[in-house]
Amino acid sequence: MKSHLEEALDFAAQGLGRVSPNPAVGAVIVNAGEVVGRGFHTWSGMKHAEVIALEQAGERAKGGTLYINLEPCSHQGRTPPCADAVIAAGIKKVVAAMEDPNPRVKGRGFARLRAAGVEVEIDSAYSARAIALNEAFVHFMRTGLPLVTVKAAVTLDGKIAAPEDNQGWITSEAARAHVQILRHRSDAILTGIGTVLADDCLLTDRTGEERGRPLLRIVLDSQLRLPAESKMVTSCNTDVLVVTTSAASTERRKRLESRGVRVEVLEGSDGRADLRALTAILAREQYQSLMIEAGSRVNWSALESGVADKIYFYYAPKILGGTQSLPVAGGAGRLRRADAIAFRDVKLHQITANEFAVEAWVAKSHW
Repeated sequence: MKSHLEEALDFAAQGLGRVSPNPAVGAVIVNAGEVVGRGFHTWSGMKHAEVIALEQAGERAKGGTLYINLEPCSHQGRTPPCADAVIAAGIKKVVAAMEDPNPRVKGRGFARLRAAGVEVEIDSAYSARAIALNEAFVHFMRTGLPLVTVKAAVTLDGKIAAPEDNQGWITSEAARAHVQILRHRSDAILTGIGTVLADDCLLTDRTGEERGRPLLRIVLDSQLRLPAESKMVTSCNTDVLVVTTSAASTERRKRLESRGVRVEVLEGSDGRADLRALTAILAREQYQSLMIEAGSRVNWSALESGVADKIYFYYAPKILGGTQSLPVAGGAGRLRRADAIAFRDVKLHQITANEFAVEAWVAKSHW
């Protein structure tokens, strides 16, 4: 039987992809052993999970216990502070899975509740799950930068493309459907111009589910070779950003901008589009997560520069072999095994009977 906090976490998960830049929150109110109110937050719905659950509970909230995955907010945003609503409803106890990492809250919600005589408990047994649920939000609040994930479909020998005919897919339809879930939960998605020219991709969220904001589609394109007739441009609805350099022609820039494409000149010291500068822009605009679905060179650039925080690699039961097939991360690479990029918190996900995915965090010095 699920605990009430587990139920709150399950409710919160229904808001993933629908709440950004807010966290996903679920709430369950229990009185005399009976669940009297439930709620989860979506951006379009405005009301926070606590308020929805309180409204459902009505008078039965008085003297009850609120189970919630994240500390109730204590500041005025689009809605009044939830901590105040909890106090006004007469809730006796709040059981939360974690403190809110947002500097505007971070313990203040709990302090306000305790000052009003509400008992507060943080159930650490569920903290890891609560952090994982809102990993992009937590990362953004702790670092001030979006969570960057490199996603790839690879063969067992780590290849992402053959030297000649690349028609067809490396992974199965089930794996590709799983990728759409990751896209749905991302604020932005990035690829390189080489991928666009080769595949004429759309890079859209095809889940059909409600989103809190449009998926921002980004192309790294140092010379602005993105064709005006490409699917990316013709489908643009203020949701395409091209990152380029001073080497790009003014005429090409004007042509893309006339079709609604946003163009930013962000040039690194190597003369290529600068990923670090891009993440700074995304951070300022409250994009909390970026998924990279690109080619070998871009993948390596994201990893080598330290921009990438995670990988999510889907493995198919295939081997391409050879020296000309492209590896998942190309570029110069590391010259010594001792200098290999290391990872932590590795998780394996079974996708089909014969396919799996590896999810892992880049081991950075500040962790």
